Amino acid sequence: MIITEDPLLLDDLLRLCAAAGAEPHVLHGAPGPGGAAVEAEAGPAEGGADSAASPTGFNGTAVGWESAPLVLVGDDAARRVRGAPRRTGVFLVGRDLDDPLVWQRAVEIGAEEVLRLPDAEGRLVDRIADVVEGAGRPALAVGVIGGSGGAGASTLACALAVRAARAGERTMLIDGDPLGGGMDVLLGGEGAEGLRWPDFAASRGRVGAGALEESLPELHDLRVLSWDRGDRVVVPPAAVRSVVAAARRRGGVVVVDLPRRVDEAVAEVLAQLDLVLMVVPGELRSVAAAGRVAAGVRMVARDVRVVVRGRCPGGLDPEAVAGLLGAPLAGEVPVEVGLPGRVAEGEPPGAQARGSLARFCDGFWQRALGAAQGVPA
Repeated sequence: MIITEDPLLLDDLLRLCAAAGAEPHVLHGAPGPGGAAVEAEAGPAEGGADSAASPTGFNGTAVGWESAPLVLVGDDAARRVRGAPRRTGVFLVGRDLDDPLVWQRAVEIGAEEVLRLPDAEGRLVDRIADVVEGAGRPALAVGVIGGSGGAGASTLACALAVRAARAGERTMLIDGDPLGGGMDVLLGGEGAEGLRWPDFAASRGRVGAGALEESLPELHDLRVLSWDRGDRVVVPPAAVRSVVAAARRRGGVVVVDLPRRVDEAVAEVLAQLDLVLMVVPGELRSVAAAGRVAAGVRMVARDVRVVVRGRCPGGLDPEAVAGLLGAPLAGEVPVEVGLPGRVAEGEPPGAQARGSLARFCDGFWQRALGAAQGVPA
């Protein structure tokens, strides 16, 4: 819903709605009962504007004000909506950057944010597009990184995605390591049709969540954004940020396989993750290597936890590994006998429901998704 009588501002807002694919409902006065416009024929000097903004004008079933997923109030119309019921998703929009009273008007109408055009056009288009896409709870985003070479991080990332998809979650697996050979290979789908990371290298601005999902290969009931086997191994950090943000807006689960070196693009991914699992074999040399990796990851990531993979003869127990790294222990994944052979035959990691890898992943998702939804573990 757009509420304004400023024709120039209205033109701008209509243009931005069109860019985001939204169909706006425009009111030239304060919304009255049933969402209808209450036109103010008298000017402010005659008291017409204030009388039109009477609180009683918002009672009843306000189809517009109360049910619109987003309300954009022009700065010129702020006084007219002062009596409206408080709700989320109200933005005060204008052009005057030097108006000292704009924040007071925003508080009076319960606006979440003040947006000044043209500087805030990108932010506003993103917000409108989120509404069009029906953005609700963002996806639970989990990164997986190896504490040392050969730790099995890609295998765990793949298994986590497979188990989430089989549990009925909308799932996307993102390959964050351009030198890893491609997660689509691990899933047996290197020939599957769909876009890979190099196709997004020229992306500018916002990436549509629905369009992203539909453009990717679907393997084992999940969507996969993988690297290909071409020469390009660099995607600009801004494009990486936009793609990961789009993946999260669709909800469900996003799993990212991360490289051990944190560059600018990887930092963009880490900043959007809810949790990072660091896979560390239970032996001293691997723990020493993982300490350096953890130091780089902690500079950006909010929550880093340790997964101990296998137990070496005479090696460290899981609690000791986590203690040496100064991170919480997420669990232990025993080495699964026969897994490499099954993967070579086209079976993805985690496919065996009774395998140790699948059991770890199922338990992890039960705890993580329950915590995300406020359910006690």
